[in-house]
Amino acid sequence: MSKGIISVGQAFPAFKKAAVVSLEKGKEFFDISSEDLVNDEGRWTVIFWWPKDFTFVCPTEIAEFNKNYGEFRDRNANLIGASTDSEFVHLAWRKNHDDLRDLKFPMLADTSKSLAEELGILEPNEKIAYRATFIVDPQGVIRWVSVYDLNVGRNVKEVVRVLDALQTDELCPCNWEKGKETLKV
Repeated sequence: MSKGIISVGQAFPAFKKAAVVSLEKGKEFFDISSEDLVNDEGRWTVIFWWPKDFTFVCPTEIAEFNKNYGEFRDRNANLIGASTDSEFVHLAWRKNHDDLRDLKFPMLADTSKSLAEELGILEPNEKIAYRATFIVDPQGVIRWVSVYDLNVGRNVKEVVRVLDALQTDELCPCNWEKGKETLKV
């Protein structure tokens, strides 16, 4: 990680990667690119990274994002999960793990580790991604970044709360939640 973590206000890096989108034979894989993040429909993107497939903390987070999938869709946000494992490993894990079989969002495969490296979230020793979450606006600009150490799971409700706050385009005080007053100046 020579250049550090890409941050708020920067464009999400250009990429094109394979993703697992289904367990149905012949329909398992689909390419996703950075072009999919930019749109005229006001659609936001939440992309979250985990370190490794077939581990212990990671499926708890992935399952929790899946449980909250409707919350993201209600907010006109696409949800994408990602790691540096291949699409074939993602597929095998989904088939093998009860909590991952019915995922409603794609599992992006950054096998070359190029996107994780460009984002600045590649752990230097094992060369796996940190637990990072990016909220990207419809113009492809990063509006929020959160990075956790390898052994600590994130809070999905906080991701939803921050997405709500960003979408108000107003000043939101500490602990603000959807439906509460924003700051008037």
